[in-house]
Amino acid sequence: MAKARETKKDDQRIIKIFDTTLRDGEQAPGNSMNIEEKLRLAKQLQKLNVDVIEAGFPIASDGDFEAVKKVAQTIKGPEIAGLCRSSEKDIDRAWEALKYAGEKGRIHTFIATSDIHMKYKLQMEPGKVLASAVKAVKRAASYTPNVEFSCEDAVRTRLPFLAEVVEAVIEAGATTVNIPDTVGYTIPFEYFNIIKYLKDNVPNIEKAVISVHCHNDLGLSVANSVAAIQAGAGQVECTINGIGERAGNCSLEEFVMILKTRRDILPFVTNVVTEQLTPASRLLTNITGIAVQPNKSVVGANAFAHEAGIHQHGMLMEKTTYEIMTPESVGLLSSALVLGKHSGRHAFKKRLEELGHELDETRLNRAFDRFKELADLKKEVFDEDLDAIVSEEAREEDHYKLEHITVTCGSFAVATATVQMEINGVTVRTAELGDGPVDSAFKAIKKLTKSKAKLTQYNVGSITGGTDAQGEVTVRVSEGNHSVVGKGSSTDIIVASAKAYIHALNRLSCKQKRLIEAV
Repeated sequence: MAKARETKKDDQRIIKIFDTTLRDGEQAPGNSMNIEEKLRLAKQLQKLNVDVIEAGFPIASDGDFEAVKKVAQTIKGPEIAGLCRSSEKDIDRAWEALKYAGEKGRIHTFIATSDIHMKYKLQMEPGKVLASAVKAVKRAASYTPNVEFSCEDAVRTRLPFLAEVVEAVIEAGATTVNIPDTVGYTIPFEYFNIIKYLKDNVPNIEKAVISVHCHNDLGLSVANSVAAIQAGAGQVECTINGIGERAGNCSLEEFVMILKTRRDILPFVTNVVTEQLTPASRLLTNITGIAVQPNKSVVGANAFAHEAGIHQHGMLMEKTTYEIMTPESVGLLSSALVLGKHSGRHAFKKRLEELGHELDETRLNRAFDRFKELADLKKEVFDEDLDAIVSEEAREEDHYKLEHITVTCGSFAVATATVQMEINGVTVRTAELGDGPVDSAFKAIKKLTKSKAKLTQYNVGSITGGTDAQGEVTVRVSEGNHSVVGKGSSTDIIVASAKAYIHALNRLSCKQKRLIEAV
């Protein structure tokens, strides 16, 4: 069979990558991040070389405002966007945070244009919606020429009205126009035709970049994004690991690797450094505590694993028989073993940097000490182990700290946990009985912290293989309207459980404190 012709580089069109992990991604339950965590991820997105980082929704809260401001002040290279509704107050607040990015600050304003949204949510007539959109863009353009406008629920909008809005906002000063599939409703063929309709029926369409923002409610967000660029879109909005509202957004790593892998028929390229995809995925997992499913494309644990005998035989003969991309191309090393107990601080620091982690000297020292302790317990230390270590050292200042835990249990004994903690600098200790070792440990922690939070989820996994592997525990706790995820790791699963529970209580405490300060 003849080999498909690869598109020449001169014929390829550059597609901008607009990352909204810090905004739309963070809106998904359990994915909330504090300012420090947002900045850590933004630095990794800078290494990934995305074109635009949507850092948040500045008017949503003081915390979101400060996060956007900090990212705008710190990140160099990508443009920094802030989302705002089509109101003067929102737009003014957005620019107050974005101005520190200078010409790379992007105001992203929006209003819904579908009949269902206009009637039931906005309770506005189409003419008023159109006027609001134009007024918002003009207001944003008075601050910066870098203005993006989104027609919320565009795919369920009447095409003539959609074209009318797009033409008007471009005339008002929008340089990017987003046509989002807000509820993940469309299919590739339909989406292609929507973009083509705009290309054919909006007279000034060439004065703006068409952007697309697809949700994954029907599992088609990536496919729809590919169809859109084939129809003429020039920017794709996506997130690391595909996180986002409901079923998530278009997965950045999947979309980028589709273009890189299928250059034979897709004449498009991105500026993304694909070797930073796996570090970005792992960093996000460490920050949120939400694991990527093993069979996830590109960055899942099984993405480059081969178990079937016929597959293994093919791989040994020629890797391309069963691998359409190389592990190295997405940031995986051919060797999983990274460091051992004889490794030094320099090698440790260098490997952390390769994995996308940046720690200050104090946290680096603590992380190195933990690495040495772990290396004495395990025969092999893997990248995933290092990620877990850094995850714990990069957390916010803890209100509660675990010092010691001892548990006794057995077939003929009632489980008893003795827990010693430091709370606001004071050492406290207690013992509690429970239905098992984890239950007794959690009861003791809850008694010491006087927490009223309810444990709603408890998951146990293994970070790596082997009997000496670190156990990884993820918990979710809720109190009132607040719900947070906590994560802990250790070669002792009871210790990992206690760490995860305390981490969740710390996050809950910080979240409640920030809300009180904002009032």
